[in-house]
Amino acid sequence: MSVASVPPVACVGVPRLTAGLDEFGRLDLLAHEEVHGPIGPLSTSDLIRLTDAIALQGRGGAGFPFAKKIRAVLESAAKQDKPTVVVVNATEGEPAAWKDKVLLTRAPHLILDGAALAGFALDAEEIVIGIADDGVGGASLAAALAERRMPVKTSIVTVPHRFISGEGGALVRGINGEAHIPPGRKVRASDTGVNGLPTLLSNAETYAQLAIAARLGPYEYAAVGTADEPGTVMLTVTGSAARPAVVECPTGTPLAEVLRMCQAPVGPGLLTGGFHGKWMTPEAVARAEVSRKSLMANGGTLGAGIMIPLGDRTCPLGEAARVVRYLAGESAGQCGPCRLGLPDLARAVDGIAAGGAAPDVVRAAAGVVKGRGACSHPDGTARFATSALEVFAADIAAHAGGDGCGKKVKGVLPIPAKLDAGGGPRLTVDWTRCDGHGLCAHVVPELIQLDGNGFPAFPPAPVPPWLQPGARKAISMCPALALRLTDA
Repeated sequence: MSVASVPPVACVGVPRLTAGLDEFGRLDLLAHEEVHGPIGPLSTSDLIRLTDAIALQGRGGAGFPFAKKIRAVLESAAKQDKPTVVVVNATEGEPAAWKDKVLLTRAPHLILDGAALAGFALDAEEIVIGIADDGVGGASLAAALAERRMPVKTSIVTVPHRFISGEGGALVRGINGEAHIPPGRKVRASDTGVNGLPTLLSNAETYAQLAIAARLGPYEYAAVGTADEPGTVMLTVTGSAARPAVVECPTGTPLAEVLRMCQAPVGPGLLTGGFHGKWMTPEAVARAEVSRKSLMANGGTLGAGIMIPLGDRTCPLGEAARVVRYLAGESAGQCGPCRLGLPDLARAVDGIAAGGAAPDVVRAAAGVVKGRGACSHPDGTARFATSALEVFAADIAAHAGGDGCGKKVKGVLPIPAKLDAGGGPRLTVDWTRCDGHGLCAHVVPELIQLDGNGFPAFPPAPVPPWLQPGARKAISMCPALALRLTDA
C-alpha cells in the first residue's frame, strides 16, 4: 500500500487525524489501535448528542450539520418504516482535492471507525464507501476492510473520477447502478437514497472526525479549535506551494501560518474551497483564520478544504479561464443552465482574459445560471467566475487594452491534462472555406455562436462528450465543409 501517490502530510499543533503517520507511514489495524486506542459503539441518542456537542459539520463542501443529517434520516426511516443505509463519500472528484485520499491511503481505519459508529447507531442495513476509479486509496481501503469486522455489510463502489461524480445525488445514482451524474431534480438522500432507502451521506473526513470525537469525548475534542467550530480540519495546499501538502490544523489557526508552512506565496490571490469556491485578496488572507466563519467574513470559503495560492508567475485571468472551460465540460449536460449557460460563461471569461469583453458580460452570463441548475454545479461555477472579477480587478484593467498582464498561464490550478485546453476532441474551422453561413450556430447553439461579422466562435477547449453529437451534426450540415472535429 504505497503512500507515494498522495501528497506529504503536515500538522499544526498535536495531530489527531494524522497521528502516527510520521512513524508508520500507513496505519494497518494493529498500528491504528496502538495510535488511537479502542473504540466502542454508540447508541442513537449518544451519537446525536456527541455530534451536536462538537458542532460537527460535513467536510465535503457544504458544511451541513451532521447531527441534523442523522435526525433527518431517522425521521424518514420511521415515517416510511424502512431500514437505513450509511454512505461514505470518498470520491474527491475535484482535481485539487487530496485530503480524503490521504485518509484512504494512510489512515483508512479512521474512516471505517466512523462509518461503523454511524451504521451501528442507525441500525443500518448496509454501509457503502464510494471511491474514484483513479487508483488512489482503493487497495488500502480494501486491505483495511479485510483486517476487521464491520457491524453491517460493507462494500466499496467505484465511480468515474469526474468533477460531478462526487456530488451526493450522482454518487447515490452510481451506487444504484445508474449513470454517475446528478439526478436532474432535487432529491434528499435522507428520504430516498441507496436502493430507495433513507441514507446518511457524508464525506470521508467527516466520518474520521466522528471516530476521533468518539474516543476523546466532546470536552477533550473541543480543547482545540474555536468555540463555534471546535477540533481540527484538513486542508489541501497546492498551487504556488514549494512544499505542497495536506495540512491538519486546529480551527482558528492563522491562514498565513499554514501557507508559510507550505512555502506558498499568495501572489495576486488565493482560491479557497476549490473550483466551486471563492478567491481572496492577499490582504484578506493576512487577516483570515482557518474556519468557516473567518473565511466567509474575509470573502473566502472553507468548502472542501482546498487552498490554492497563485503566486506571482502566472496570469490570474488565464488561470480562471482554464478552470471555467474545464467546469463547463465537466457538467452532466442535462439541464439548460449547464448545456447553454456554462459554455456562455466560459466564452465570457475567455473574452475577459483576451481583453475583448467587459466584466458585466461575465456577471450577466453568471446571473443566467445562478439558482437554476438541477444541482450545485452551475452555482459553484458562477461563484468561481464572479469572485475572480472582484479579486483580479487590476488584472482585468491590464487586459482590457488587449496587451494582457505580461504573464504566461503556467497551469497553477490543477486540471487533468487530458481535459485541459488542448486535450480531447476540438472543433476547428478551415477559414479558407468558411463563408459565414451561420448554420452551425443554429444546429448547436450550446457550443457555437456567431461573432460580430457572422463567423462561428467557440471556446478554445475540448468539446464535452454531451456536445459531440451536436458538433458532428453541425459538421455534416456545413454547406462549405469548413468544420472539423479533431483529436488534439
